[in-house]
Amino acid sequence: MIKKMTHSNRADYYKSNESFLVSGRIIPRYEKDVWTYTEEVFTEPYMKQYEQEDIDDSYMEDAEKAVFLFYADDRCIGRIKLRSNWNGFALIEDIGVSGSWRQQGIGTQLLEKAVEWAKQHHQIGLMLETQDVNLSACRFYARNNFIIGGVDTMLYSKFSTAHEKAVFWYRKF
Repeated sequence: MIKKMTHSNRADYYKSNESFLVSGRIIPRYEKDVWTYTEEVFTEPYMKQYEQEDIDDSYMEDAEKAVFLFYADDRCIGRIKLRSNWNGFALIEDIGVSGSWRQQGIGTQLLEKAVEWAKQHHQIGLMLETQDVNLSACRFYARNNFIIGGVDTMLYSKFSTAHEKAVFWYRKF
């Protein structure tokens, strides 16, 4: 079941932020106005977890922002955080599913909820950013009709020793 985040279930937002296996990266290529990519699988995978970001009241009070939480047996196991962006797309700021619940279609259901919300808010599509080393996420977005719209090689310069690149994914309606 997917529920919109409210003040009463706000604490559940933090329950699905878990580590994930970094098993490789995508290698984007831009040629003749089209993005493609190949994959590189790492010989030594490693675990990664994103820092927990606080969620402010605006995601419950501002009509141009929303968080949806996915529940199984009254336990929050997934989330998607989005907002209207200046370019007409709904920006997915975060999406996550608890580790033991991955590969069961929950992320896709959360994306479809984002599509529904974006269309209600007259957006032209969805957009998001992830790192090139988040191979499983990149595969997930490609399977869900997202295409690469750009790559930023400098965004993570301060934070990453692995020279991660930001990959911007788009899904137009």
